[in-house]
Amino acid sequence: MTEGIANGEFIENAEFSGNMYGTSKASVQDVQAKNLICILDVDIQGVKNIKKTDLNPIYVSIQPPSMQILEQRLRDRQTETEESLQKRLEAARLDMELSKEPGIFDLVIINDNLEDAYGKLKDVLVDEIAKVQEANKS
Repeated sequence: MTEGIANGEFIENAEFSGNMYGTSKASVQDVQAKNLICILDVDIQGVKNIKKTDLNPIYVSIQPPSMQILEQRLRDRQTETEESLQKRLEAARLDMELSKEPGIFDLVIINDNLEDAYGKLKDVLVDEIAKVQEANKS
């Protein structure tokens, strides 16, 4: 993966907890070639990298109501070690703080109620799909 990053084959990449993550240009181009909408789940570092590309995405951040609620949700899952939980919480805190910068996100959805958050995301995606379909007719 590091060779691919060095060769510019990724539109975004990040390292978290010693693991490398990224989105290849080829995978996004494959989705676009099928006239589909590509949905990426990236951290704030990934958002900033994608903003440097020629892509024209919408940026949506889905956030917990508070850090305390996020911590409780993660603890309730019982899938994390204490160390990994603390790393995730710190990354989330930083992402939430940086997401306040003007122009980073087109929409921030607070996930205080799953059905409401889903409805807001669905509305945005339906609108985006309609725009893409209309543009493809032209």
